[in-house]
Amino acid sequence: MFFELQAECPATGARAGLIHTAHGVIETPVFMPVGTQATVKGVMQRDLAGELDAKIILGNTYHLFLRPGPQLIRNMGGLHRFMSWDRALLTDSGGFQVFSLSQLRKISEEGVLFRSHLNGDAHLFTPESTVDVQLAFGSDILMALDECPGYPVSHEVARHAMERTVRWAERGFRHWRKSPEGALFPIVQGSMYADLRAECAARLLELDAPGYAIGGLSVGEPRAISLEMTAVTAPLLPRDRPRYAMGVGMPVELPEYVARGIDMMDCVLPSRNARNGYLFTSFGRVIIKQARYQGDPGPIDPACPCYTCRNFSRAYLRHLFQAGEILYSTLATIHNLKHYLDTMRRMRQAILSGAFPEYLAAIRAAAVE
Repeated sequence: MFFELQAECPATGARAGLIHTAHGVIETPVFMPVGTQATVKGVMQRDLAGELDAKIILGNTYHLFLRPGPQLIRNMGGLHRFMSWDRALLTDSGGFQVFSLSQLRKISEEGVLFRSHLNGDAHLFTPESTVDVQLAFGSDILMALDECPGYPVSHEVARHAMERTVRWAERGFRHWRKSPEGALFPIVQGSMYADLRAECAARLLELDAPGYAIGGLSVGEPRAISLEMTAVTAPLLPRDRPRYAMGVGMPVELPEYVARGIDMMDCVLPSRNARNGYLFTSFGRVIIKQARYQGDPGPIDPACPCYTCRNFSRAYLRHLFQAGEILYSTLATIHNLKHYLDTMRRMRQAILSGAFPEYLAAIRAAAVE
């Protein structure tokens, strides 16, 4: 994997580039749909590659480790073949899920001992084992194991987590370099403390990694602090490597992260909110269960070119939602993901054409209204 920087916005720091992988070229800035269990919920791979033209999706090591397991996936030819996806795949290390989902976890220098949320079985994630699991998957981009504290935490707790994250990254990279398939990204931690973020970034630069992630965001902190930590961290990362902000954000927030130098983002919001009846549009949100849409013949968003908006009315979608029909989730998720991915494409074109400051100003003005 290598990163080709194509354009930068001098007024903001927004960047446009290309990430070259063994499974295709990814245009940045990019939003990655989340396929936690080797599937983006509600959407077939045919639609992801066709209608939505997603160049990369994300899988989750914690969930795939527990079920169906890395050995089965390796035996099936890797995650790409297992899920019939011939484009790029990023897998996270599973660390966030260990801290948020698992039972009776115990953190030590060796790694994280945890019990499965499915059946209570005990497992150990180490910096080395999570690399091995992702290599078994055949991921294009792998993530190093990190310790992700919640919010708020004290400076002392955040420092301990940051230092352990650095030590784990060093171990993970030593292990990965024995057979360096894919591209391993370390994760900058430090909670909401600028000095810890800066120190962590400086120490991780010594790894000369193919790319860098900013973790520990979207863990309960106010959005303004999340953006502040991104603004502190991103400029410290190498200019010629992709920068990935993990777990963000709402559509109106995506340009803000890009304006702070972020190239890659992911979030469950477009698919999860779609299933729950919350649809994103060019003019704000549509809560499809509301009675006002019962006889509405219009599309979700007249400005949206997605399959759902081209073919189905709000009234029909509301009927599907109220009836609990599976088709609702598919149509709604296609729309929400199209909204996100097209937002990223518009940003990319604005950066390439030198018009990103005007684009950002328009987005901010619309958000105020």
